[in-house]
Amino acid sequence: QVQLVESGGGLVQAGGSLRLSCAASGRTFSTYHMGWFRQAPGKEREFVAAITWTGTNTVYANSVKGRFTISRDKAKNTVDLQMDSLKPEDTAVYYCAAAPRFWTIEKSAYEYWGQGTQVTVSS
Repeated sequence: QVQLVESGGGLVQAGGSLRLSCAASGRTFSTYHMGWFRQAPGKEREFVAAITWTGTNTVYANSVKGRFTISRDKAKNTVDLQMDSLKPEDTAVYYCAAAPRFWTIEKSAYEYWGQGTQVTVSS
């Protein structure tokens, strides 16, 4: 079992920054690939960013590439998402997720999910 809890969401003006954190617990966390997904009102949950369990490789959705940075700190059992140059279209509930086997953008591969944290970007 892996438990994930997101934090750091809030309201920010366009062009601003937020840093989301995902606190993880569970014996296998350090060997799980981690990802961030988001879901805007009326839309499907979509991939944002992912990082391998080693932290050596990352991948981003085209919509956030160059603006968002995913990182993990195994010592602290956290996975962060630094979001810069935020746009109104970034408004969504952001979810942290853990994949037990594959490093992928496919949400079906992620077995464990946090409760989500709201990010609202005003224009």
